[in-house]
Amino acid sequence: MQNPTGKTRLGLALLLGLLAFLGPLNIDMYLPSFPGITHDLKTSATLVQTSLTACLLGLALGQLVIGPISDAKGRRKPLLISLFLFVLASILCALAPNITVLIAARFLQGFTASGGVVLSRTVVRDVFDGKALTKFFALLMVINAVAPMLAPIAGGAILSFEFTNWRSIFYALAFIGFFIVVIAGWKLKETLPVEKRQPSSIGASLKTMGSLMKDRSFIGYALVVGFVHGGSFAYVSGTPFVYQDIYGVSPQTFSILFGINGLAIISGSYIIGRFSGIITEKNLLKIAVIVALIATSVLLIMTIIEGPLASLVISIFVYMITIGMIITSTFTLGMAKQGHRAGSASAILGMISLLLGAFFSPLAGINEASAVPMGAILFSTALIGVIVFFTLIQKEPVES
Repeated sequence: MQNPTGKTRLGLALLLGLLAFLGPLNIDMYLPSFPGITHDLKTSATLVQTSLTACLLGLALGQLVIGPISDAKGRRKPLLISLFLFVLASILCALAPNITVLIAARFLQGFTASGGVVLSRTVVRDVFDGKALTKFFALLMVINAVAPMLAPIAGGAILSFEFTNWRSIFYALAFIGFFIVVIAGWKLKETLPVEKRQPSSIGASLKTMGSLMKDRSFIGYALVVGFVHGGSFAYVSGTPFVYQDIYGVSPQTFSILFGINGLAIISGSYIIGRFSGIITEKNLLKIAVIVALIATSVLLIMTIIEGPLASLVISIFVYMITIGMIITSTFTLGMAKQGHRAGSASAILGMISLLLGAFFSPLAGINEASAVPMGAILFSTALIGVIVFFTLIQKEPVES
């Protein structure tokens, strides 16, 4: 099955979108409960943000492990095993008696959720190529963007009942994970033939990773999405406290303000899919990184002068449009020539942004009374993204 169309294409998009849901769902659904976790477990905001860091580390390292394994063993079996373990990790999170156990359980939850994230992208590369790859991944990104919209809203809705608390959110994630296991086991076929699989050894995996790291353009795309998307996790971890504690919004209002940024990601992905046949993807990526720098410059200024909430919301919305553009374009450009090593390439593209996100997310809470740390991180990482683009990517020949 190569470059499927019609109902087959749509069905595959929905299935892979469901798999990729676990990543953003796992990250975003419990965000409205941050203040509640802080109070219930008698801990600090920074430690609660560290639970997000642990999840991001798990997502990053899990991709690094599961991606190469899928190049050797195929896509289906590693995916189903990781999904089943995600269900167990979610239950462990719900039962956590203290912040230490929650942090450890969140790492396991992220590690196991990474299977859906990395292998959904890898299957796309197995099945599509050329412009069809760009357009399908843009469609997949639109579907995926629904998760950041729905996840915090769903989390806020769960918390709105008198008989529920933050633990209920993790039980809900366990149920969702079980549902996805059933659907994937029923519908997903193997997409990597035995004859195209890579040798199964640590040495072979390291050799493949090394060859990717030496590819100037590939590592350029990986670093651009790594820093800009990775920096955005400071917004993910920072806004629950900035919006609720500094600006005084309710968990439900926060969920809506956070969720609308899913529309921004959808818009960014749509721009790439719609205009990639008119403007080269590399030029679209250039536009995205420049606009991201402008938007975060405005955001940083607004956090310094303690501007109105609307100024933060609008700046972040524009910034998230560029995130949708950057994720989509760097994936299709970076994966276009990978073929048999698609699992390893997908792992690197996803891993770097998550590792950097794990580093940046707790820094947003250094000063709980100020939004400046969040603004400074978003601006700095956008600036690095611009520098990387013009030093590693811009000089490469533009592909038609």
